[in-house]
Amino acid sequence: MAHLSAGKVNFGTLRELARKDLVTLLEKFSGTKAIFWDEELTGPIGLVAEYSFLKELDVVKMFQLKRGRIPSVSVKNILFITRPEIELMDCIADNLHCEENQGHSANKEYQLIFVSRRCAVCEQRLKDKGVYGTLTSIDELPIDFYTLDSDVISMELDSIFKDLYIDNETSSLHQIARGLMTVQSLYGIFPNIVGKGRHVRNIFELMTRMRRDIGVDCDPPMSPLFDTLMIIDRTVDLVTPAVTQLTYEGLIDEFYGIKHNTVKLPGEKFQAATSGGQSPRSDDSAVKSIVLNSAEELYADLRDKNFSAVGTTLSRKAKAISAQYEERHEAKTVSELKQFVAKLPQMQATKQSLALHTSIAELVKEITISEAFQEALQVEQDLLNGIDTDKVCPYIEDFICKQEPLTKVLRLICLQSASNSGLKPRVLEHYKREIIHAYGFQHMVTLHNLETCGLLRLQQSSRPFTVIRRALNLTVDDVNEITPTDISYVHSIYAPLSVRLVQWAAKPGWKQISDVLNLIPGPLVQETQPISMDLRRNSKNSIHSSIEETKVTLVFFLGGCTYAEISALRFLSKRDDAPTDYLIATTNIANGENFLNSLSETLNNSLV
Repeated sequence: MAHLSAGKVNFGTLRELARKDLVTLLEKFSGTKAIFWDEELTGPIGLVAEYSFLKELDVVKMFQLKRGRIPSVSVKNILFITRPEIELMDCIADNLHCEENQGHSANKEYQLIFVSRRCAVCEQRLKDKGVYGTLTSIDELPIDFYTLDSDVISMELDSIFKDLYIDNETSSLHQIARGLMTVQSLYGIFPNIVGKGRHVRNIFELMTRMRRDIGVDCDPPMSPLFDTLMIIDRTVDLVTPAVTQLTYEGLIDEFYGIKHNTVKLPGEKFQAATSGGQSPRSDDSAVKSIVLNSAEELYADLRDKNFSAVGTTLSRKAKAISAQYEERHEAKTVSELKQFVAKLPQMQATKQSLALHTSIAELVKEITISEAFQEALQVEQDLLNGIDTDKVCPYIEDFICKQEPLTKVLRLICLQSASNSGLKPRVLEHYKREIIHAYGFQHMVTLHNLETCGLLRLQQSSRPFTVIRRALNLTVDDVNEITPTDISYVHSIYAPLSVRLVQWAAKPGWKQISDVLNLIPGPLVQETQPISMDLRRNSKNSIHSSIEETKVTLVFFLGGCTYAEISALRFLSKRDDAPTDYLIATTNIANGENFLNSLSETLNNSLV
C-alpha cells in the first residue's frame, strides 16, 4: 500500500489508524473468532484489512450476515460486525435465537461491533427481541473514512443524499463532522472552512462544538497540512451526476460500476491474463474482479484521460515495451545481459498491465462506438446547451416506448430539468404520465422522491442555470480531448459546476462571482478556525514555511462525487500555474445510475 503515501498529504496514515483500531478491538476477544459481516461492509473493510491480515488475529472463518441458522463453526467467539440498522438487528436476533435453540450459546461468546458508531435504537431493538443479554459485549469500530487512493478518501455511504434530502434524517451529519475531526487530528486543524450548500453550516457548527468539547488544548500539535476545507453540497450541482462521464475511469464506472476500488468484468475477455501483479482474479467462470488504483503505474496514467486519448497512450506504451525487449539483442557483454535481466520483472509486469487495460479499453469501446451511445450523448449535449429544453424530448419518449431501463430514462429527464432550471408543467406531467403507463404506478414513489430532492421540479419565471452556465463557462466548444486545457474535457463539452466553483475559489476568488453564487442553492459559508501562533503555516517548523509553497485544499463532497469530478480536480492540481493542490474527500463515489438507484423506491406489490 505504498501508493497511499505518495500524495501531497499521506492518506496512508488514515488507513493505518483504521487498522490499528480494528486490531485493538479484535485483540480484546481472546481465542478463535468467526466473523459474520454485514454485506455492505465487506468491501469498505477490505480497504482496511485483507483476510490474510485478519487470519493473523485468530479469525478462522468469515460469513455473510443473514437470517436463520448460522453455519456450524468451532470457535470461541462469534463476532457480528454491522452497520447500525434495525433490519440487521432483527437478523442478528434471529441468529442468536437459533443458537440458543440448538444449545450452542453456552459454548460461545457473542460480540456485536457497530461500524462506525453505537446506536441506542438498535440496542433497544435487541432488548425487545430478547437477545441483548446473550451478547457478551457491544463495541464500536469508529472508521468514518476509507482511503481509496493517495488523494481520495471516502465514507462509502451511498444513502446519505437520500437520508438528508428525502427522509430529512440528519444524524449522518454528526458522523461526517466526526470523520472530519479525525482528519484534523491526523493532519492539523483546518485554518479555513468554506463551502456552499444547505448543510455546510451545520457541519461547521458540529465540528466547532466537538472541538470545544474535546478542548482546544487537545488540538493536534502540528502545523496544518491543509490550508482549507471546502465543502460542496451535492444539491449545489445536480447536473453533473446526470451527465455521462467520458474519462477512462469514469466510463468503466458508468458501464460496469467500480465498488471500493474493484470492478467486475466479463471473464472471457481476459483469457490471456496471468495471475501476477494487477491482473484479474477469478470470482467465477464468468466474472473477473480487478483492483483499480494508482499502485498500478499504467492505470494511474490512464484513468483521468478522456477516453479519446486512451488508445494513443496504450499504443505508445506498447511500442515502448517492445523497444525495451529488443534491447536484449544489443546486449553484448555479461554486464549488459545482467542489466537486461534485472529489468525483466518490471517489463513483464508492464506487459501484463498493458494487456489488461487493452482488454478493458476494448470492452469500453464496444459500447462507446455504438449508435445508441452516440445518440444518447448527443441528446445530453443538446440539453446542456439549452437546446429545446422547454419541450418534450422525442428521444426520451422513444426510450419510454421501448421500455429502456427506467434509470436511463430518469437520468435524461433529470438532466433536462436541472439544465433548464425546471420543466414546464405540461412537460413534467407528460413525462410522469408516460412513465406510469409504461413502467407501472409503483414508481410514483421514485418520482415523488426526485421532486422532493429537486432533481425534478417545475420551472419558475427565471432560469438561473442558464445564467450560471454562461457566467462560469460551463459548456465549452472545441474541447481538446487529447491534450486538454480546461476541466470540460472530462465530459467533452461540460465543465462540472462543482469543480468550476472550486476553481474560482482559488483564483480569482468567490467575491468576483458573488452574483452567480446567489443563484446557486444553499448559503455560502466562509469561516476560520483559531490556531495557536506557533502552529501557523508560516512558522519555521512548518513544512509549508516557504511563501512559494502551493496551498493544499481538501474538497469534501456531501452527497457523493463522480470520478469525472475527481479527474477534473486532479487536472487543476497538475497545471503548471496551479495555486492549489486538491485532495478529495466524499461521502461516496457516485454515477448517474447508482445516484438515482439510491433515490428509487417502489410501492409494495401488495398495494399495487
